[in-house]
Amino acid sequence: MPRALKPIVATLSPAASPRNLFLGTSGWAYPSWKPGFYPKDVPSRSFLQFYASRLTSVEVNYSFRTLPSGAQLQGWLDATPPGFRFSFKAPQRITHFQRLRESRAAVGEFVASLEAARVTGKLGPLLFQLPPNFAADNARLEAFLHAPAFVNRSLQVAFEFRHPSWFTDATYEILRRSNRALCIAEGDELKTPDVSTADFCCYRLRRSGGYTAAKLKTFARRFEQLAKTSEVYVYFKHEDEPTGALNAAKVLASASKLESGGRA
Repeated sequence: MPRALKPIVATLSPAASPRNLFLGTSGWAYPSWKPGFYPKDVPSRSFLQFYASRLTSVEVNYSFRTLPSGAQLQGWLDATPPGFRFSFKAPQRITHFQRLRESRAAVGEFVASLEAARVTGKLGPLLFQLPPNFAADNARLEAFLHAPAFVNRSLQVAFEFRHPSWFTDATYEILRRSNRALCIAEGDELKTPDVSTADFCCYRLRRSGGYTAAKLKTFARRFEQLAKTSEVYVYFKHEDEPTGALNAAKVLASASKLESGGRA
């Protein structure tokens, strides 16, 4: 019989964080995050349980290459508390190989594979990250958004465009009509305009080396205000060092202080 996992005490209870702020990193299964983020005595099988005691969401990049099995997804759901959210990156088959063309079957398979997360209230945005050499094609984008799997407008879908030609009012209007979010991505070479196109927000903070303490406080103020009126998803970059996870925890703690009337 497998040994029961030792209960993990949260440093910041998810219940204490702003209700609509879902904050974390891209992934959690990084042994190199010991001991900076994960205590040295936490086994790898308990990483997600510990992670979810400190942060309120995670972006799953695994789904970019392989869809999770039902048992695998259920294990993730069981390891996280109520209110935790999983964001999933869309398969490369859709975004990089098909490039949003003739993708209805693949999109349907992707959405169906995550049904258990949706039913339990733990499904966050589905992120369609387009390749950098994919220039704007608004007709193709609009046709893609008519896939039967997207008929549920409450399904949170976000697009990260990595070619600047997409950053136009015409693209934003297409997203608004479908209630799909422009993912605000900040990297070393490209920054997405901070434009709202849906009733939720999605941010990916990808600058190498992390952010200064002052910048983290600015993020906390920004996201705490946004979370008053909509759900906000924020994901820091994962690296070999636990910089992203630690930055996410700092922003979440600061936002919680602001919500309770304190200072970041």
